[in-house]
Amino acid sequence: MGACLAFVALLFVGTYSASSGLFGGGANGKSGAVGLAKGAVPARYQALVQTWGNLCPAINPALLAAQLYQESGWNPRAQSPAAAQGIAQFIPGTWATHGVDGDKDGDRDVWDPADAIPSAASYDCALAGYVKKAGGDSTNNMLAAYNAGPYAVIKYRGVPPYKETQNYVKVIRTLEKSFARPVGRVDPSRQAAGAIEFSQQQLGKKYLWGGNGTPEQDGRFDCSGLTQAAYRTVNIELPRVANDQYNAGPHPSRDELLPGDLVFFSDDLTNSRAIRHVGIYVGGGYMINAPRPGAVIRFDKIDTPDYFGATRVTEDGAKSLPTHPPTA
Repeated sequence: MGACLAFVALLFVGTYSASSGLFGGGANGKSGAVGLAKGAVPARYQALVQTWGNLCPAINPALLAAQLYQESGWNPRAQSPAAAQGIAQFIPGTWATHGVDGDKDGDRDVWDPADAIPSAASYDCALAGYVKKAGGDSTNNMLAAYNAGPYAVIKYRGVPPYKETQNYVKVIRTLEKSFARPVGRVDPSRQAAGAIEFSQQQLGKKYLWGGNGTPEQDGRFDCSGLTQAAYRTVNIELPRVANDQYNAGPHPSRDELLPGDLVFFSDDLTNSRAIRHVGIYVGGGYMINAPRPGAVIRFDKIDTPDYFGATRVTEDGAKSLPTHPPTA
């Protein structure tokens, strides 16, 4: 174990040092059409989101995906205490005015994603039209109108000075980066070293299903409990479940992985909601992870047939994730 730890530590130092020149360099330019990150949108909705996300200039597929995820977590039967319904969380009055028959089957069904997703895009574009003369960023104004109403945006000639509205705009624009296929290199994480240091200290501990590392659990973890605890040490609060952690930042490709990235595994490589395992990448094709009952926290290779993808965790990305999605 000592030799292995030293070996991977060298990999970490070398890889991280090589990336240090990237800090401060921008890399997510917005040129060309916006694509969706691999598997970020469940396969059964991907074509709808990609098509309708290009309905007007104020939206794009990643932005539409961010809204749908924030509203319902991709649950087509979601219903909120305020009576918002379906995958796009329309309230009945808004649906009556803005619902469309997206699949051309003769009805407008708020519970049918084939109608609700096109309706969400159509509603966004209608709002963008209402506030097109407000000035400033048209997408931010559309999102503000979604949250606070078009009149507020027109009155303040842009995003109004309401804390809730400003936070909503920031959350959706941040989540948008998580659902978008990166263009160029993804900026390195400044907190990765601390998360890896914590993970290294857990090596050799026995796996515990549902483990959060508490004293009552003898400091033991399961896979997502370990990654959550590691990033908590650098003041980033991740969700508890692996498939929610996937949306906590942008997604570097396999050849752009850096130490500290979260790496994910799934039996369904088309759907991030089916992710079942997560580890922390340390360089050289290895991760630290809590693999399964009966095993210990250890180094494992990431290049397996069930490798799904990676996330470079950001503080804003983690903060943007919904904490209380509607229930079915």
